[in-house]
Amino acid sequence: MPEGTFVVGAGLLVAGLSAYGFQILSFRALTEANYNALNGLWVFVFVLAPGFFLPLEQEVGRALADRRAKGFGGRPVVERAAVAGLILTIVLAVVAGAAAAGTPLVDDLFEGSTGLAACLVIALFTYGTQHLARGTLSGSARFGSYGLIIGAEGVFRLVPCAALAIAGVDDPAWYGLCLAVPPAFAAVLALSRERGLLAPGPHAPWSELSTNLGFLFFASISAQALGYAPFLGAVLVRTPSQDKTVANFLAGVFLARIPILLFQAVQAALLPKLAGLAGAGRHDDFRSGLRKLVFVIVGVGAIGVLAAATLGPQVGEILFGKKFDLGHEDLALLTAGSSIFILALTLAQALIALMGHWRVLVGWLTGIVAFVAVFLASEHDRFDREAVEVAFIVGALASAATMGMMLYITLRSGTPDETALARLAEQIEHEPLEI
Repeated sequence: MPEGTFVVGAGLLVAGLSAYGFQILSFRALTEANYNALNGLWVFVFVLAPGFFLPLEQEVGRALADRRAKGFGGRPVVERAAVAGLILTIVLAVVAGAAAAGTPLVDDLFEGSTGLAACLVIALFTYGTQHLARGTLSGSARFGSYGLIIGAEGVFRLVPCAALAIAGVDDPAWYGLCLAVPPAFAAVLALSRERGLLAPGPHAPWSELSTNLGFLFFASISAQALGYAPFLGAVLVRTPSQDKTVANFLAGVFLARIPILLFQAVQAALLPKLAGLAGAGRHDDFRSGLRKLVFVIVGVGAIGVLAAATLGPQVGEILFGKKFDLGHEDLALLTAGSSIFILALTLAQALIALMGHWRVLVGWLTGIVAFVAVFLASEHDRFDREAVEVAFIVGALASAATMGMMLYITLRSGTPDETALARLAEQIEHEPLEI
């Protein structure tokens, strides 16, 4: 296991559990309409922020790790990345603000809450800051602080949410602030314990941050979009009379994503393990390790689907309260989609370990096209629960099958560039995929 894996895994576990706590408390405290509006913010934050800023984080981590190996200071790289990140954040914030002001976004998605629209803009700046800090910490091998920044964000989100719920606050904008502000506080906390983090070094040209950045960028956006497709399919086409149905569906989606929470705890070690085997020329071990991992994921997914089909509604009622009302079949289908999505994530990690960045992008885009095609084939002028569930399964299957086929072809085509693999292992050794 690479150095720091357990610390990062612990941070991811705390973040995942706190995310569930936030969802459970807000579901219990808010009306169905306000809960749906809050999750409209949640979806856009967790599609846009990791989608746009995670590739920058990964490139900062790679560039700093490369400089550290050569004995060079990394301050110029971070300064260059900060400029790029600020420009990107401002552009995104302007686009989000214009969309909120000039389209029905606020009324349709946020139930008329301008406060939630403001939270979206705030979140772009705070998450941009946090991802830059995470890239700086991971590239500098400060894995304790890297794990802290992930876990602290979840705690800083959950504690004020609990206070609001206890106080009986029912304005979703206050809960939106609990989502938007904590990334900045977590970054400040983690960075405050570090000394000598940014040593002076040689000038950093823009090209130092450009390795595979385009493919990483579009693949990251596509993966987040497919992972949150059930949310998007629910919040974008719901009608006012469907608030209760959609609220229960969104709570069920979170319940069905428990296998993804478990996957987060081990994914930080997945890519470096595979890249290390391939980089050392141990391609038979690479194939064997990947095959065993796939079997484990399929087995865990099957157990999850069985549990959802038998105990899902009872667990949902325990966690989300008496308001929760979603059937066995819905939870089983949602869990099946989440499990297949985990398989696609695993195959994507393996392809990245073999420098197949463009293949990963093709795989995610194939899944998105499949989801949209199935979704549009149904009655889509109002929310159709079964149509979204089936579309998610088909989309995840399409991505997994496409990447599996390309991985097979890649492994059969010859030996990858071992030098490039070694650089990649250093790049993403402790970079979890945001899900």
